[in-house]
Amino acid sequence: MVKKILKFGGTSVGTIERIKHVANIIRKEHVSGNQIIAVVSAMSGKTNELIELSKEISEKFEKRELDVLLSTGEQVTSALLCGALIKLKIKARSWLNWQIPILTEGEHSNSRIVNMNVSKINEFIKDGIAIVPGFQGISKNGDVTTIGRGGSDATAVAIAKLFDADACEIYTDVDGVFSSDPNNVPVAKKIDKISYEEMLELSSLGAKVMQSSAVQTAMIYDIPIEVRSTFTDRKGTRIFDQQNIDYTKSVTGVAYSKDDAKITIIGVEDKPGVAANIFEPLNEAQINVDMVIQNISSDQRTTDITFTVKRNDLSKTTEILKKNKKVKFNKITNNDKVAKVSIVGAGMVSTPGVTFKMFKGLAEEKINILAISTSEIKLSVIIDEPNTLKAVKKLHTIFNLD
Repeated sequence: MVKKILKFGGTSVGTIERIKHVANIIRKEHVSGNQIIAVVSAMSGKTNELIELSKEISEKFEKRELDVLLSTGEQVTSALLCGALIKLKIKARSWLNWQIPILTEGEHSNSRIVNMNVSKINEFIKDGIAIVPGFQGISKNGDVTTIGRGGSDATAVAIAKLFDADACEIYTDVDGVFSSDPNNVPVAKKIDKISYEEMLELSSLGAKVMQSSAVQTAMIYDIPIEVRSTFTDRKGTRIFDQQNIDYTKSVTGVAYSKDDAKITIIGVEDKPGVAANIFEPLNEAQINVDMVIQNISSDQRTTDITFTVKRNDLSKTTEILKKNKKVKFNKITNNDKVAKVSIVGAGMVSTPGVTFKMFKGLAEEKINILAISTSEIKLSVIIDEPNTLKAVKKLHTIFNLD
């Protein structure tokens, strides 16, 4: 007998017919003798609908109440899927976040799961199916909390850890993890297996097939994951530990994101502590800073500091910078029409010439690089947004991923 966590994304449960299809997938696993906990997202588009409703009330809708509102999407799916299983004569029950409970900590809209009660569900799945809403939990104060967009992945991986599951399968609308977005790069190919490290980089850089915090949890606790399609029987992509890294390939995939903005602070006094003074209030405001570049002037008295933030944090970031009395500068410039394009691969660390190859390929397409960031298995550049797909397709080709 195998204990499995099956997570179904929004497109997998986007209609009543699809929910019935998912019920049959779960039924097949159940009659095979497996113990099943199914984690579900809200029906596709439902979370956005709820967000729009909140905006009709107020553009600054209170975060506590927004969590209460958004958590209802997954609760609806849980009840509908449970009803579909019961109609198939399968014992099933939905468990809301406070009934388990799923305990979280952190701020509203961005909390994290820290524990949950496993005894009641473990007893139930001996002969029945447990349906759990993803994306949500309950704080020590009894408040409903949510764990960020795409958080159902994090719920599934947390359940796999806490329930000591044998397998965690993420069902989505594609056959697995691809070398790039197959919707925009038709020659992208499915990756049969990928390391946690590579998947974490791809997820954090814009690949939307899995939430990055879920991959990080899986990596820390060595929880194998398979990403597969709800709509085909083909094998998916397996995500493993370091022993499964394919060092023969320099690049595994090309990712991109179009939700970044670039900020440059010009003429900052060049002395110890200035960078800390710049980024401390941004940290306090929960603004995530990504790429950081510093250019020291020829007189070594001033410096220009360039960094990127998420586009929806741009106005908040510039406002904080202008109010910061600890830092003197000449002016601030920004550009919210940029994109981040990245290559990821475990083999990059042992393959010379990858950087040159990437820069040469972009130069051949007359694409200017605005900023650069590197790690052992990642190389990212900021470019003008209109050049995004041209850059992705070029890199996909020159690194033999087509």
